[in-house]
Amino acid sequence: MGSQGSLGRESFLLLTVLVSEMVLTPTLAIHVYTDREVHGRVGSKVKLSCTFWSREWISDDISITWHFQSEYGRDSISIFHYAKGQPYIDDVGTFKDRISWVGDPSWKDGSIVIYNLDYTDNGTFTCDVKNPPDIVGKTSQVTLYVFENVPVRYGVVLGATIGGVLAVVLVVLVIVYLIRYCWLRRQATLQRRLSAMEKGKLRLGKDSSKRGRQTPVLYAMLDHSRLTKSASEKKSKGGLGDSRKDRK
Repeated sequence: MGSQGSLGRESFLLLTVLVSEMVLTPTLAIHVYTDREVHGRVGSKVKLSCTFWSREWISDDISITWHFQSEYGRDSISIFHYAKGQPYIDDVGTFKDRISWVGDPSWKDGSIVIYNLDYTDNGTFTCDVKNPPDIVGKTSQVTLYVFENVPVRYGVVLGATIGGVLAVVLVVLVIVYLIRYCWLRRQATLQRRLSAMEKGKLRLGKDSSKRGRQTPVLYAMLDHSRLTKSASEKKSKGGLGDSRKDRK
């Protein structure tokens, strides 16, 4: 009885461990990413990008599947499948001969290209990737809108607006810089002219002072010469008078 009880307990503990391992061990999950929406023009082509992330190495058994649900339909149909290293493209439905495989699983890329777009291509495309043993995960969906002329997206408009504002600000800054540069250059030129004029005035003042000092000397020399001349004239006149007296 004791041995049977111990075996029962061991079996119960083993079962508990197995259940806990299955429940508590996190399940590997693969993550798939696509754009939220894509715009295309009638008659053109569009690329539906699909990338994924997996904890496991890329397996030879990896599979990638694209499904399509029309804008006005309820059913989802398979339009592309990749398995065992080979792409399998729909050759019966509306996408016959209009799909091209451009992905590479080794780079975790499962993208496709759809050619010759039409209004009937409006709808939701779903990318599903399985990389055994990493097979649990959510799919990713992208909505395709086909137009006669592709509308300008809000992001493009916003980017253009921001770019225009930045360009205007840059032009204003350049103009302000040029104005300031010209003003500083003019001020420097005026300062040089003023300094040159001040130096010229100083030189004129020195020259005039020198001339002022020389003028009295000249006048004195002239007066002295006049006095000497008048004295000589008087002597000559006196000599003539004496000679006349002697003759008498």
